[in-house]
Amino acid sequence: MGSYIGPGVWEIDTLLGGWTRMTAGYLIEGPAPVLVETGSQSSVPALLAALGDHGVAPDDLAGVAVTHIHLDHAGGVGDVARAFPKATVYVHEKGARHLVDPDRLVSSAALVYGDLLDSLYGRLAPTPSEQIHVLADGETIEIGPGRTLTTVDSPGHAKHHLALHDSESGILFAGDAVGVRLPDAGVLRPATPPADFDLEQAVTSLRKFRDRSPQGVALAHYGLVPEPLATLEQAEETLRHWAEVAERAWRAGEDITAALEKEFAPEAAAIAPEHRRKLETLNGIHSNAAGLRLWLEKTRGERGAEAHPHTHY
Repeated sequence: MGSYIGPGVWEIDTLLGGWTRMTAGYLIEGPAPVLVETGSQSSVPALLAALGDHGVAPDDLAGVAVTHIHLDHAGGVGDVARAFPKATVYVHEKGARHLVDPDRLVSSAALVYGDLLDSLYGRLAPTPSEQIHVLADGETIEIGPGRTLTTVDSPGHAKHHLALHDSESGILFAGDAVGVRLPDAGVLRPATPPADFDLEQAVTSLRKFRDRSPQGVALAHYGLVPEPLATLEQAEETLRHWAEVAERAWRAGEDITAALEKEFAPEAAAIAPEHRRKLETLNGIHSNAAGLRLWLEKTRGERGAEAHPHTHY
């Protein structure tokens, strides 16, 4: 499944768990085409089928870029690298070693995802080191004459996160740095998982995006957002709101998850149950609470009396 969302930009639904409009990859067309995001390992068959239907042969793909190495974005990289042996795999410097040797990353993911690791996401096959290119902030990937993808180092969601800005369409491929907005749910939520979430870095990244005045913002979860600049403003406001609720609860010694659910579950209550289940599976309040709790413990000098210890990922 796929559709054009801009000049030479093809959106691919990678069908995580068989659900539609939940995880997206993007093919940037040109003499040296690049795929942005592979999705999870479980999504590889759907991704390869879509690329094949689009006429992308094994020797055609020049590059595969991942915004970060979380398994719902990069779990398919090793398999895709084997399927397209001439493709260069582009990744943030802080994520490259985990693609070559994914054991530690997969072990950490097992703590986060539990049974969902194998039932929904899959794991991560190693990527040959000779195929990997580490991206620096502001580096460009050549797609063709006059068309480049420029990298934007964008930590906050994860220390190994980068976005890519297409010079021709003006679309910024933002990964998870703007948050999660499933079209069928229509609610923009921040993505604040453990172990790297940092509020100030996340806000700085959003402002870097805004300064680039993108013509469009494409999320991995999912697709183009409405009114990109207004959505970037909304993303910062929403992120700060979640952090304020979490910090207030933490300082009072209250349960952060319960405080977030009280504040934000009502907006999800109006979503149809099937779509609410998709949102909670992908971006549940409990995961965001765990990341916010760990961030508070790292950055605040005093601690609430909360009885629920965080998990180290």
